[in-house]
Amino acid sequence: MSRFLRCTAAAVASALLAAGCSGDSSDDRGDGLSWSRCEATSDAPAPSSDWQCATLKVPLDWSEPDGETIGLALIRAKARGDDRVGSLLFNFGGPGASGVSMMPSYAPTVSRLRERYDLVSWDPRGVGASEGVRCRGDKEIQAAESVDVTPDTPAEERAFLDDAADFGEGCRKDAGKLMAHVSTADSARDMDRIREVLGDDRMHYFGISYGTELGGTYAHLFPEKVGRMTLDAVVDPGADTVGHAQHQARGFQRALNGYLESTGQDPREGTRKIADLLRRLDSRPLPTGAPGRKLTQTLAVTGIILPLYSKDSWPTLTSALDAAERGDGSELLALADRYNERGPSGRYGTTTHAQRVISCLDDRQRPTAAETKRLLPRFAKISPVFGTFLGWDTAGWCHDWPVPGQHENPEVSAPGAAPVLVVGNTGDPATPYEGARRMADELGKGVGVMLTWRGQGHGAYGSGSDCVDSTVDAYLLDGSVPKDGKVCS
Repeated sequence: MSRFLRCTAAAVASALLAAGCSGDSSDDRGDGLSWSRCEATSDAPAPSSDWQCATLKVPLDWSEPDGETIGLALIRAKARGDDRVGSLLFNFGGPGASGVSMMPSYAPTVSRLRERYDLVSWDPRGVGASEGVRCRGDKEIQAAESVDVTPDTPAEERAFLDDAADFGEGCRKDAGKLMAHVSTADSARDMDRIREVLGDDRMHYFGISYGTELGGTYAHLFPEKVGRMTLDAVVDPGADTVGHAQHQARGFQRALNGYLESTGQDPREGTRKIADLLRRLDSRPLPTGAPGRKLTQTLAVTGIILPLYSKDSWPTLTSALDAAERGDGSELLALADRYNERGPSGRYGTTTHAQRVISCLDDRQRPTAAETKRLLPRFAKISPVFGTFLGWDTAGWCHDWPVPGQHENPEVSAPGAAPVLVVGNTGDPATPYEGARRMADELGKGVGVMLTWRGQGHGAYGSGSDCVDSTVDAYLLDGSVPKDGKVCS
């Protein structure tokens, strides 16, 4: 199992739209890019004719700016109004989410912003159409479902760690030298090149989930270039690998408690019941309607995770859990397949591949199995359902990784930058609320401006709060900076 994606709920729950480029050139912004209508791929139809695609060449290694280059896939829809501010660049998280795929489906959520901005996104290096990485084939991915990611015996532990090392080796073979050049800092420098070619003096940016870490890194590297920047569903910049895992255990347990309360259950008793189900699955996977596939403990946890990203999906979780208690794992398996980007034909997406390659290059910390086992009681206390999974994940995620990590924490201090709007949701499962306050503080006094929403789900903007949406819109459209500490109920 991979660590739970730090990715906007829209990206996790919606079907992906893929886009390529046709040869019908249309470059009327004068930015030097050859924009053309996006075309269909084998996975999805083309978005509407409003959308244009282009490829931007950037250095493979930013320390050698005149050396080898790679291509970044971009997508945009031009502003509708006459009073244009510039381009608004979006990153949807992960790391590993495809902006080219997600931007058209997310556009209705930010339709007001299109009055004054070109909506622009891209596939970061190592993702999708930008030199995307595939570390395993589909049959290998499905075969790995049998690996116990909460090992209870020495043999299971060896299999778990061997599988992790094999995954890393597959990434090395596919990515080659790109594997050492897909860090968050590399992508932040790519962002500044995108800003430059789009003709904007300042970076106007909307980062979601991991996109907040990318935005904070950009602000640190280029504080004088920061324009109107919104960070929503914020990753804690002060947390290391173990800290992030503990945050997510806490955040998803809070979301589970909220779900259980909404169904009239006592959270403690409901948690115990789900934990008992998972313990039974560890030795006796459930049958499903899929030929040759059973619901394992790992797949069940993944299936439980997906509906917790959005309160609207909670009824789906009730149905899936009830079915599992009756001995039918089909519904939880279907949820896990959606999370893992497994299509009806058995083909898997590669978001988790890119996520692992990027995060393992970023993160220097490599907990050993022995260190992890000492931490497991603490993880289990935080969450009886998710703790053990996320605890073991700290040992397996970057085990025996082919390239060293760069840092324990990203640097996001940005003295002198324009105000950055930091949006935190008190019920966020994947990026708990505490991270937003830390981000606002570390950006620096007068830079980080905190907006709180007392809500549920991953992210705040577009999640049903008129207060949040109007505050963010006023900031991005008119430059109206809210009072630091504003709360939306």
